Amino acid sequence: MAAAIIAVDKPYGWTSTAVVRWVKRRWKVRKAGHAGTLDPLATGLVLVAIEEATAEIAQLQAEQKEYYALLMMGYRSLSDDAEYPPEQVADPGILSPEMRRSVLRTFEGEILQRPPAFSALKLQGKRAYSLARKGVPVDIPPRYVCIHRIEEVFYHPPYRWMLRVECGKGVYIRSLARDIGEKVGWGAYLGALRRTRIGPYHVRNSVQPDAVSVG
Repeated sequence: MAAAIIAVDKPYGWTSTAVVRWVKRRWKVRKAGHAGTLDPLATGLVLVAIEEATAEIAQLQAEQKEYYALLMMGYRSLSDDAEYPPEQVADPGILSPEMRRSVLRTFEGEILQRPPAFSALKLQGKRAYSLARKGVPVDIPPRYVCIHRIEEVFYHPPYRWMLRVECGKGVYIRSLARDIGEKVGWGAYLGALRRTRIGPYHVRNSVQPDAVSVG
């Protein structure tokens, strides 16, 4: 197959590496790589570059992304998502429309964000998540990232808050969920996540692997 960018709708539970393996088998290519990790518990768009198109990976990683994120209010988890059992830390109240808009506005633009301990970033040559899963304290310094826009999709008080997020490279939606929870004082974790767009590529135009044939 000639050089191409293949848009894949990643099934729940698959790693991004598993998506690359599936693409290699499906299209019988040897050279392939993904343009940005999507966590196993998330679903949605993963771009896989094959053959000479792998030269475009860095450019694709820099493209703006769109996510739909379900925040579970009043809870926290070690991983900031559903990988670890959430612990209830507060009885969340009800946020008025004005309060919700005000909170979301504080996270738009260039912000300082601390990546989650359970991330693929490397510390002293090891992945942060491998250290965190062994109980080793992980301290990742915060860094500046850009969130272009946050919109409310729905709010089902007191626990469920769905957001649409448009952001740049390096944003952790798990960290955003955690930080919004801290902002309102009740805690929050990322209950579900779906990536729908990377630059001009949209998940509605992607291919869908058979989720039972694990990649």
